[in-house]
Amino acid sequence: MRLIYSVMFFFICFLAQSQTLAIKDLNTGEPLEYVTLYSQRPINSGVSNANGEVDIASFSSAEKIEIRLYGYKTLIKSYEDLKKEGFVLYLSPTTIFLQQAVVSATRWSQSRQEIPSKITTISREEIELLNPQTAADILGISGEVFIQKSQQGGGSPMVRGFSTNRLLYTVDGIRMNTAIYRSGNLHNVISLDPFATENTEVFFGPGAIIYGSDAIGAVMSFQTLRPELILNNEKNISGNITLRSNTANKEKTGHVHLKYGGEKWAGVSSLSLNSFDDLKMGTKGPDEFLRLVFVERINDQDQIIENNNPRIQIPSGYDQFNIMQKIRFSPNTKWDFQYAFHYSETSLFSRYDRLIRFRPDGTPRSAEWKYGPQSWMMNHFKVSHISNSSLFDQMTLNLAYQKFEESRIDRNFNNPIRRTRVENVDAYSANLDFLKELPSKRAKLFYGIEGVLNDVVSIGNDENIETGEVLRGASRYPDSQWASYAMYASYQQKISMKSLIQTGLRYNRFLLNADFSNNLAFYPLPFEKSKNEDGAFNVNFGWVYTPNDDWILHANFSTGFRTPNVDDIGKVFDSEPGTVMIPNPNLKPEYAYNFEFNAGKVISENIMIDLTAYITRLDNALVRRESTLNGKDSILYDGELSRVLALQNAAFVRIIGLQAALEIKFSNYLTFSSKLNIQKGREETEDGLSSPSRHAPPTFGVSRLEFKKGNFRAQLFSEYSGGFSFLQLPLEERGKPELYAKDENGNPYSPSWATINLKGFYKFNDFLSLSGGVENFTNIRYRTYSSGIAAPGRNLIFALIANF
Repeated sequence: MRLIYSVMFFFICFLAQSQTLAIKDLNTGEPLEYVTLYSQRPINSGVSNANGEVDIASFSSAEKIEIRLYGYKTLIKSYEDLKKEGFVLYLSPTTIFLQQAVVSATRWSQSRQEIPSKITTISREEIELLNPQTAADILGISGEVFIQKSQQGGGSPMVRGFSTNRLLYTVDGIRMNTAIYRSGNLHNVISLDPFATENTEVFFGPGAIIYGSDAIGAVMSFQTLRPELILNNEKNISGNITLRSNTANKEKTGHVHLKYGGEKWAGVSSLSLNSFDDLKMGTKGPDEFLRLVFVERINDQDQIIENNNPRIQIPSGYDQFNIMQKIRFSPNTKWDFQYAFHYSETSLFSRYDRLIRFRPDGTPRSAEWKYGPQSWMMNHFKVSHISNSSLFDQMTLNLAYQKFEESRIDRNFNNPIRRTRVENVDAYSANLDFLKELPSKRAKLFYGIEGVLNDVVSIGNDENIETGEVLRGASRYPDSQWASYAMYASYQQKISMKSLIQTGLRYNRFLLNADFSNNLAFYPLPFEKSKNEDGAFNVNFGWVYTPNDDWILHANFSTGFRTPNVDDIGKVFDSEPGTVMIPNPNLKPEYAYNFEFNAGKVISENIMIDLTAYITRLDNALVRRESTLNGKDSILYDGELSRVLALQNAAFVRIIGLQAALEIKFSNYLTFSSKLNIQKGREETEDGLSSPSRHAPPTFGVSRLEFKKGNFRAQLFSEYSGGFSFLQLPLEERGKPELYAKDENGNPYSPSWATINLKGFYKFNDFLSLSGGVENFTNIRYRTYSSGIAAPGRNLIFALIANF
């Protein structure tokens, strides 16, 4: 009997020490994560977990507990009130709220309330409605990322005045940037499948603490479809079949994915097939954009062919397929194992901007200029573990192997020599990340280590298409190895119910070895091998202040960096006719210093205004400067005497900008939103002059009027961009007249433009849905700034979606 009393005593004591409060959404009944509880007497705080639960035993004597979550009305309750309600609390959503999103800014899911940097999320629901053709287009529909396209099979984002290898891409947390990401426009993002994308996040500004090199302008994080464990004997298989077509490029797309699982096992299988024909531009706009002639090889001769329909951009079509397979095993609540396989491959596709260049005599410079089949493969193994140890509460290990292949194939007009350059990159990465919550200090500690290794193999050959003879040619890069090793820590401290700070630091060490012996037969370089080794130290400090439910203020200082890669140190190429770039093995990292301030305000529960101002300075920026090779300032390259240039740490870039957002909710069904981006930049050019920054586009934005009721959604929206006069164009862009319209003086300029678009989505039942719309309703003819291919004209889109 004494034993029974003892057991009952300890059981009662345990109950007295723990009391769980469940917090749910009033309308949906779904649990709410990141709900904050705070009391002054006694001084205490707590945050609800993913199940909407929080232990409130320590609040037992509190007469006032403030309960808050963005997007919901704040409640003041006593412990006794909560007890009377059975320790179940329902929060009522406000009509409109400051952005509430769960993001991966620290590689861990967090409330938007906790992050001092600006982040934009693009949901799967938006993708279904707006039907972006490529992953680059997904970023574009955010209204805050400007997309440049040199060809239809492309899409190079510009964010806050930075682009290409000063932006970082991640897929399910794995770094996608490689050692051959260049400073020219990139199109690698099209390897990702929009249909297999669950959500996309854009982390604005330097993200170096967590992600390392290249994360200067932004981190673009793509999360693909996740395997879901099935509990309570629910349906263990579901799927989606989508068929889509449009008129601007006669798209033929098919997609299917399956989700399946049980209590411990789950999986996702996905397949997408795309076929895009030559792209058709609009009717109203500059005649300079028309494709009047193109080149065909007829009877072993290059022939200039008149285009019967100059609005069709020949050749610009291409095909692509993507597959993805994920497997998940979760033996218990503490361990989770996932494996993912991704593969993407394109057909050959023409670099259209190189095909519209003409010589002074009116003949085309190139008979052909193509990117060879671009392929990407990733094997990704992830382990997640929950622990109660003193070192961490959660741990993740990410191991990945990626293989990239890309090639460039070009031949000058009436020249029988076809040059082919093929690059292969094997990319290995390992990330070990930890999260430790410190409840007594109302703080969180994020820390981890990272290792990345890239192995680059580059080959070249020259084929005489008349004789069939193939000779070894100069490769684009030296055979190289690039490695990066880092450790980081980020500390988040909740100072009060309304204020939070976050600070972090990271140290990165990188090493690059390059072997130029594969090119010494073609270029008289003064060295055979080179080694570059250096380190980079980065910090950030951020502050979040929420005086009430209607205001949120952010301030953040952060640094970023970009280590020289193989493209910087080892590439030999023609940057433009008459010049040649040679390697410089003595480059140092570029450093960025960024400060931003954000203010968000909700007015009368149905109007939201959000403003972010920022300034970024990039020092030690790599810039092309005149150089010499073996004492000569010009060498014979590709049969032409060319001025010698080399990248050097000799410039700066300064960007200032404003990102503005407005949302007005007229009713439960009708919402208006608008986003505007203003960025101004200056950069030092290769001749020491100051020029507008090449990657700071004109002012641009989007305005949307959305109707949503029941199973029907519709959106009328306008995308728009300002223009640049000839004097406003960056100096480098003035040298590319083929990309631009001509002003009254015959000088190139970038015209402003605006499109009107209508999209709709209707769900007939749980099985069948229809999506479609009209893009560029007024059929204007335009090119986005710095683009080589004109945007689609009026475009009718139709998609049939089956879910099961």
